[in-house]
Amino acid sequence: MSENPLKESILNDDEFTLTWELVPGRGAREKNQEAIFEGAEKAIEGGLIDAITITENPGGNPAISAEYLGMKLKEMGIEPLVHFTCKDKSRNQIESFLYSLERENVGNILVMTGDYPVSGYNGTSKPVYDFDPVHIVELITDLNGGLEYKDAFGRSKSLKPTNFFPGVAVSPFKRLESEQMAQYYKLKKKVEAGAQYIIPQLGYDARKFHELIKFVEMQGWDIPIIGNVYLLHHGASRAMNANRIPGCVVTDDLVAELAQEKENSDDGGHHGALMRAAKMYAFKKGMGFAGVHIAGHGMSYEDLEFIIEKGEELAPNWRDYLHEFDFPMEDGFYYFEKDEETGLNTDKPAEKTHNPSSGIVNRSFRIMHHALFEPHSPLFGIMQGTCAAIEDSALEGPFELMERVIKTISNECQECGDCALFDLAYLCPMSQCPKNQRNGACGGSKDGWCEIYYGEQKCIYVRAYDRLKAHGEEEQLQEYIVPPVDWDLYQTSSWINFYMGRDHVAERIGVTPPGEDGEGKKA
Repeated sequence: MSENPLKESILNDDEFTLTWELVPGRGAREKNQEAIFEGAEKAIEGGLIDAITITENPGGNPAISAEYLGMKLKEMGIEPLVHFTCKDKSRNQIESFLYSLERENVGNILVMTGDYPVSGYNGTSKPVYDFDPVHIVELITDLNGGLEYKDAFGRSKSLKPTNFFPGVAVSPFKRLESEQMAQYYKLKKKVEAGAQYIIPQLGYDARKFHELIKFVEMQGWDIPIIGNVYLLHHGASRAMNANRIPGCVVTDDLVAELAQEKENSDDGGHHGALMRAAKMYAFKKGMGFAGVHIAGHGMSYEDLEFIIEKGEELAPNWRDYLHEFDFPMEDGFYYFEKDEETGLNTDKPAEKTHNPSSGIVNRSFRIMHHALFEPHSPLFGIMQGTCAAIEDSALEGPFELMERVIKTISNECQECGDCALFDLAYLCPMSQCPKNQRNGACGGSKDGWCEIYYGEQKCIYVRAYDRLKAHGEEEQLQEYIVPPVDWDLYQTSSWINFYMGRDHVAERIGVTPPGEDGEGKKA
């Protein structure tokens, strides 16, 4: 038996990889957990799929550990694909879980932001989001290369290389130009960090799935994409349409069609849902996906078999079914121009017509930044000298208070001390993004609104894109990976940390403290 059959299948151009998603629920020996093991036994016996995918605390609810289930499935003799999210773990705990998985030879990881926690024992759980997916993929890449670190005595050490095969998610189903480009900019960072395959979010617009393939080809990436197939019934469609399952896009027209299908059938629309999933399978195989990830609430193994077998039967004529997956978002943005003959995309990028204004607040921030924080600006030396003089003096406290008041008023500052305002068009991901995403938007936004504060707060990356595009600088959002917060700097002055060369921005642009060799001293 090969060391990682799923990895070999995904990377083999002659194979079409199949995974089946199972959703663990709350408890240890409840119906949901037993169903996973029963499904795994049937899957092993049937031999049709390459791996079982296990979700992690789906919907932000507590559930039995995906890592544990992955280890148990490996013991049973079927390859697991473990969802690995950022919402409930600190970076140390993330590393600990990865060590455990490596020890048990569970190497297939799908790295995601994760649904925002909505419940927990005796109240809602506190979200963590210490890392974002880009940081986790960076960590996995470093572990695969033999992580180097310093022990408690400052001695250099390195770990034995691990064997993880990390994938990432992306949504091509965003209506606004700013929203969609934020997804693709973040995907570029994930690939740069070491992602080895991609699984898109769910939608029912075939042209958008094709767009993702064309986008990856245009970047010159040799990275496989696993399509998303879902057994969609009317009830789930309503939840997705209302954004209760964030990131999944089901339009009003599709919900109405499924309602008719349910009303006019003897089985509540189940056969229609099976045929729709089989046709999705068929067009994704024909379109050039490396495989499909099959999911669906309450889906049985017999349903899975039907989708695969019927999908294979329909695949040779996949173009005949594209018109059944023409549920675009109203006035939605497409990255490429439409191919009128096929209904898919040409190779030519579409014109990006969105033309936002800069805004007086953004212009004010830009003026202040260029005057105070650009190394060659006239006031940079004065500010740096001032910070050097007041650090560790009686004036440091009042200086920090002044900074805190200014940044609390302007950006609801959380005093992390490792400021990302310069990276995000003077918007703070620690206070204005509920998931603290420092490298791009999560997949849960809808129509530009934040997943958590829908209708109240715009996604911070939609706002940042608009601010930057007003000055022709929107591609700044993909230029470099923003590191996680250095918590050694927490509740210290980010201005002093910047001018003394201690924070990540100072390191990136080469700020060195006056009279020192550039190392500075940590707060």
